[in-house]
Amino acid sequence: MIGLYYFMRKILNDEIENIKFYFNEAILEGLKSNCLRSKCGSVLVKNGVIIGRGFNSPPKELENQRRCLNSKKDYDLKVTDKTCCMHAEQRALIDALRNGLTIEGSKLFFIRINEKCEVIFSGKPYCTMCSKMALDLGVIEWILWHKEGIFLYDSEEYNLISYEYQEY
Repeated sequence: MIGLYYFMRKILNDEIENIKFYFNEAILEGLKSNCLRSKCGSVLVKNGVIIGRGFNSPPKELENQRRCLNSKKDYDLKVTDKTCCMHAEQRALIDALRNGLTIEGSKLFFIRINEKCEVIFSGKPYCTMCSKMALDLGVIEWILWHKEGIFLYDSEEYNLISYEYQEY
């Protein structure tokens, strides 16, 4: 093993064509987002079939649950999730579970978009809530679109990287 991030790898050009469909579907999910801070979409794929879909928005899309414009500094240190919405990844996982599908062995595609439906490149993995949940449910890989290209992460590695993230 060469360093901690042995499993992370850049998706090569010949592989990109095979996964563009899933990113396009994640973009369509992101368009459903009514978050005022960030628009995100996610699809959960198993054996080439989308088994879960999700976008970020307040829980149950209730306006009285909206926290999009709150500052993270306003929350107590004990509040570990300082994001404003249900995450797209969480919703994709819940969608599959609600439909009675088995998540074990699936892959999670995540994308962030702007109002013009343009991809906003993902940063380093940082959400331990989503990384723990996906790992526990049996997601085997995460696929993110970074500025440097599309990268595939093993779920254990993704979780470890999420815990190392530090906001500056």
